[in-house]
Amino acid sequence: MDLTPFKLDMDDLISEFAEGGSTSFAEFKRVWLSKKFSYIFEASPSTNQACFMQSLFAYSIGYAVSTRSLSHRLGGLYCLYCLFETQPFRPPFKIYLSLGELKRLRTLVADAKAKGIGVVCALVKSMLDRNIFLIGAVDINEGSIMERINELTEIQNSKVRTAYKMLFANTEVDLFTHLDMGGELDVDLIKRISTEYAMAKKRALEEASKTVDVEDMKHIAEDRRLIGETLERSAADWDAQKNTLYKQTGYRPTSDSPCLLGAAECLEDNEDDFGKELEDVLLFENTREN
Repeated sequence: MDLTPFKLDMDDLISEFAEGGSTSFAEFKRVWLSKKFSYIFEASPSTNQACFMQSLFAYSIGYAVSTRSLSHRLGGLYCLYCLFETQPFRPPFKIYLSLGELKRLRTLVADAKAKGIGVVCALVKSMLDRNIFLIGAVDINEGSIMERINELTEIQNSKVRTAYKMLFANTEVDLFTHLDMGGELDVDLIKRISTEYAMAKKRALEEASKTVDVEDMKHIAEDRRLIGETLERSAADWDAQKNTLYKQTGYRPTSDSPCLLGAAECLEDNEDDFGKELEDVLLFENTREN
């Protein structure tokens, strides 16, 4: 991905702002709008968007922490802020900032404060309060863009792993995600009992037909889907959805999972509610079949 055209546009934007030693954020916004600079995202790639955005952020940061004039450094900071605010991506990409760059950014804030440019301190404070920075160890002048992206990816992955642990800690979500419905409900036993019950009804009707008219009772022994078969199908559907979830997330339960080890206790706590829900499901299935 060739970013040269984007960098040249940013050079032109910051240079025009810095002409005459301008330091006002309002003046930078005027230049930004006059150049319709938000249209820079119209040319963004359809892939590697994180790399694209971090490259733009990094180039702006390069101006902000450089040894150039105060106007150029402020232009880099203002450009960084506007790029973040106008990016079309949701959720927005955060700005990767190394520890070294953070220190030099503090120097810029101090220099601006000494010149009486109060908006800079307020702007940086707002960015920090909104947590739009991702702080890392790879310095902009020492690492490649891909190194920065890799570190950024690892930070994001670490947050996802932490969120996953918090989500499943001390909850029954993990239990029901990996629940073996067929085993927990003993589908084979229910299927056998329901089959025996259907056969018993049929035999009883046949015996009764020898002595009385059973025409009005024949519907009792008609071949319908048995409760055991309905439950077996529901368990198969459950397993299919569970396997789909495994494929999508790449996660599978471990044998020492706390929720799996305590499955019996968890189910006993909710036996009444689960039994009621199961009854409702079976009644609905039989009604639909009829």
